[in-house]
Amino acid sequence: MVPMTLQEIAEAVGGALHDVSDPGAVVDRPGVIDSRLVEPGALFIALPGEHTDGHRFAEAAVRAGATGVLAARPVGVPAIVVPDVQDAMGALARAVLDRLKAPTVIGLTGSAGKTSTKDLLAQVLETMDTTVATPLSYNGEIGLPLTVFRADESTRLLVLEMGSRGAGHIKYLTGIVPPKVGLVLNVGTAHVGEFGGGKESIAVAKGELVEALPVDGLAVLNADDPYVMSMAPRTVAPVLTFGVQAGDVRAIDVELDAAGRPSFTLTYRGESAPVTLGLHGAHHVSNATAAAAVAIGLGASVQQAADALTGARQLTPGRMDVTERTDGVTVINDAFNANPDSMAVALSALTAMAGGGRRTVAVLGEMRELGEESEAHHAELGRLVARSGITDLVAVGDWEARLVHTWAVEGGVNGTLVPDRDTALDLLLTYLKPGDVVLVKGSHSVGLEDTAMRLAKPDAMGITC
Repeated sequence: MVPMTLQEIAEAVGGALHDVSDPGAVVDRPGVIDSRLVEPGALFIALPGEHTDGHRFAEAAVRAGATGVLAARPVGVPAIVVPDVQDAMGALARAVLDRLKAPTVIGLTGSAGKTSTKDLLAQVLETMDTTVATPLSYNGEIGLPLTVFRADESTRLLVLEMGSRGAGHIKYLTGIVPPKVGLVLNVGTAHVGEFGGGKESIAVAKGELVEALPVDGLAVLNADDPYVMSMAPRTVAPVLTFGVQAGDVRAIDVELDAAGRPSFTLTYRGESAPVTLGLHGAHHVSNATAAAAVAIGLGASVQQAADALTGARQLTPGRMDVTERTDGVTVINDAFNANPDSMAVALSALTAMAGGGRRTVAVLGEMRELGEESEAHHAELGRLVARSGITDLVAVGDWEARLVHTWAVEGGVNGTLVPDRDTALDLLLTYLKPGDVVLVKGSHSVGLEDTAMRLAKPDAMGITC
């Protein structure tokens, strides 16, 4: 983090110093919201959590080396007290950005594939200059400032994943950190229940990213998605498109190997270069092409982008993590989150990896935040499981999981309905056979990430199959 004194931070966020003996004490390590992650010289940010209040850990954070605490009330240790800690995080992020040497800020959004694309993009941009990117899926009002706090004077490229739960959210994020480049991946049905108005409303909200771009910026849009392309008139920045079916930067001659890993030829203005991805699933072709388009727009050659993509690896867990167990079972952990679009691409990857000769087992949790359309989407998911040729289904959850199960069985799938992740694990430990390919996927709140990790490495978890 850019070094700042407690006094300077207080002035930047409009806070008051409490229990501070030395206003000149310096914060030079990134701000954190988890006291277990405190480094000497860090700023501990006391936010309320799902189960506890960060203010309870202020003293422990300072003992661990934090220079001070950003808090909503005095906490008995050096603190900057503000009316709203989350708002102060945004103000501090903007202050940090203003002290940096004008890094190029790249914002990206989309209904699906944001984190995977962000990981690919970061690895491509690292071949060009010093890059800081959003860790994991820190893409909201809290995660974006935490990412900015990790930047320092050497940072030249700052990649920020931006999520949206409705109109105004991305506008708020771009107000904290104005982007120079804006990448929009797709418009799908993720969180449709929070938006209202279907894909049109989602497109309006996602398009706030390109509206924030300056005239000398760059909008990178998916030529294969008409909802994304409808955003072009909403930006004053030049537009560069990407895609598989169309686009300035394209992937052609796409093929999948036996493990479902794509290879293709990357093309742009008559130049081309081969790409072989180490990631699993055909959907990564679009993600990779998007990352290449941003890099090319920032000055990379086609060959440089292609080479970097070929060398890229999976960074964020829970996204098409593939484990080959010693007993011949292949476990695909895609359990970080789920929506109708990502379910479809994951099922496609499952069937591709099985190659037609292995049993396919889809362990599917419920999809959340779909609003009034939830029942229809879960019923359609069941039908999709049947159409995809999946042999076995384990549906995890309550009423909506029952819909998936009912419609999949109606289509000829061998289905089992279980109430929770623990019951699913108990079943799978005896159910799976050597040679099976099993996909584990569901919304984050269903908790199937733990199930997938235990299933992938049962020996390390002390589990007997």
